[in-house]
Amino acid sequence: MKTLKIFLFLLAVSIGAAKAQFVKAELQVSGLTCSMCSKATEKSLSSLPFIAAVKPDLNRNLFTITFKSNTPVDLEQMSKKVQGAGFSINQLTTTVDLGKLKLNNNTFNYAGDTFHILNGNTKSLDGQVNLTVVNKGFAPAATVKKYSDAANSKTGNGKNYHVII
Repeated sequence: MKTLKIFLFLLAVSIGAAKAQFVKAELQVSGLTCSMCSKATEKSLSSLPFIAAVKPDLNRNLFTITFKSNTPVDLEQMSKKVQGAGFSINQLTTTVDLGKLKLNNNTFNYAGDTFHILNGNTKSLDGQVNLTVVNKGFAPAATVKKYSDAANSKTGNGKNYHVII
């Protein structure tokens, strides 16, 4: 009986806890010169286990990515796949469903990584929010430089991402 009570308590806590979930992303890649370059990048990104679909836009060097639900998204793996195809990320904007997530000093954790919101003074965010990653390797040099003073914070054991709303 005691085991059943503990199980029910843990189940209630895990269901009630607000979790962030990445929904989709727009990934702009630099260095693409032809459709074969785009196809190589699309194929490389599609091999990641958390990506459901990749739709390229050759005119804007943009990939619209849909993530699988309830599967942790790893932005670093996306960067490695793009680099492995021979290109680099110019900009990454991702839509995250934050539910009713309460922020701690404009910070939330996701899959072991810490996300710092640099331009928001909110204590909680509700619903889907677009976040643009401003870390080196995910944003143009001018954007990285603009937020470099605010992006020096590091916490936790995972990767620290600095984002703007």
